[in-house]
Amino acid sequence: MTDFGLKVRMAIVGTILFAFYIGAATALAIMFGVNIWLVAGVGIIVLPAFQYKLGKWMALRGAEEMPEEGPYQEVHMMTESLSRDMGVDKPKLMVMDMGVPNAFAVGRKGAGVVCVSTELMQLLSRDELEGVIAHEIAHIKNRDVITMVIGQSIGMLVGYVAYFAVLFGGERNIGTYILAIAASTIANMLVMIFVLAISRYREYVADDDARQAIGSGDPLARALEKISQGAQGRESKMDDSMSALCILNVDKSAFAKLFSTHPPTEKRIAKLRS
Repeated sequence: MTDFGLKVRMAIVGTILFAFYIGAATALAIMFGVNIWLVAGVGIIVLPAFQYKLGKWMALRGAEEMPEEGPYQEVHMMTESLSRDMGVDKPKLMVMDMGVPNAFAVGRKGAGVVCVSTELMQLLSRDELEGVIAHEIAHIKNRDVITMVIGQSIGMLVGYVAYFAVLFGGERNIGTYILAIAASTIANMLVMIFVLAISRYREYVADDDARQAIGSGDPLARALEKISQGAQGRESKMDDSMSALCILNVDKSAFAKLFSTHPPTEKRIAKLRS
């Protein structure tokens, strides 16, 4: 990661999320009269671990391990070379019919998985596919999946605090329960604004890491153009909750962009070619 501006922004957002976490853990500990370290442990270890396992299982449903022989042999060799150059263990390669040209990574360093769609394999040239795989390996190297899971866990923790604060602060009736649910949803959305900001920053970082790994940003830029165009008029078979993992970005309305997991495709392409 070489962009100083991105480093500063990620540091600021990370500090804000940590403050949310400490505040939420403290509030829950006071509400229920339990040890703050017990709440902190559940909030930052147990909950993320459960979400991580569940998310990985959901993402890879329907995927098949990519054979090392035949038409996929070159992809394995390419991934082996990229992994060696980027200083990580070679991830397991899987292939899936996603309905659109796409790719995503799950897991951590030493236990990563890169999954590509059959549509992507048919669409991209060799150097473009190399750029996409390098981008996904960068996500594994930078522990981006784990970072996102922890961020989502903080959002859930803050949501619980808002829910119980409203519930304990008023009479126990249907109106209070509805208000508590609304407060929890709003609190979670507030935290997720910052979590998704980190997600967008990390896409730029993975793009830059991929550019350094393959020596040029143009192949990945061309791949993003083809992926964006190739997805038009097609319906993705991926669950919407998996969108943060995928390389595909669909441009949305100004409001929706606030909750987007990816920066605009045209900005990514411009940075790769700058």
